[in-house]
Amino acid sequence: MTPPSDEIVFYTNPMSRGRIARWMLEEVGRPYRTVVLDFGTTMKAAAYLAINPMGKVPAVTWRGVTVTECAAVCAWLADAFPEAGLAPAFDDPLRGPYLRWMFFAAGPVEAAVTAKSLNLLAPADKAGMAGYGSFEQVVDTLESAVSGEEPWILGERFSAADVYVGSQIGWGLQFGSLPDRPAFRAYAERIFAREAAVRARAIDDALIAAANVAS
Repeated sequence: MTPPSDEIVFYTNPMSRGRIARWMLEEVGRPYRTVVLDFGTTMKAAAYLAINPMGKVPAVTWRGVTVTECAAVCAWLADAFPEAGLAPAFDDPLRGPYLRWMFFAAGPVEAAVTAKSLNLLAPADKAGMAGYGSFEQVVDTLESAVSGEEPWILGERFSAADVYVGSQIGWGLQFGSLPDRPAFRAYAERIFAREAAVRARAIDDALIAAANVAS
């Protein structure tokens, strides 16, 4: 039997949430191959639907395993390559806060921001039925995660949670879907100055520029 490929393959589009996964891959520091897909065509083609039936990016494959959903990709890569130091071990007390904030951003933050952008927030008398409660609660809680004197969500230790949470905050500030609070702005400036974040942006921005020239 042929062993699964040891090559990391990254399926993305530079104008998508794949930018988060790209940053995470750059933080991991392992070589990877990028497959750029187009919305509505190759992203919905049978070959890719066999990898992700949702027909969305990003997706990452390695050694016969496929992972989709940005938070899952970040968490999985951090565990798959522990030498990068991007996730606390299971017996580390920081493991709990790490998972808490990673999936708070993937759950309540994502849901609340999307609902607000679509004018579909739960009415106050139904807030208890929504996983995010209220938009204001979500924003205040997110702010508390990045408001301390220490630079990262886990204090002095940068982790995959910063990649994912930071990306959500960065996009929220860019598109106005989160309020422009000083704590958010200061945190975004710190995380996006990281060398891996700068590299990832440069790669994806170059792909966008090349596509624009080609069109």
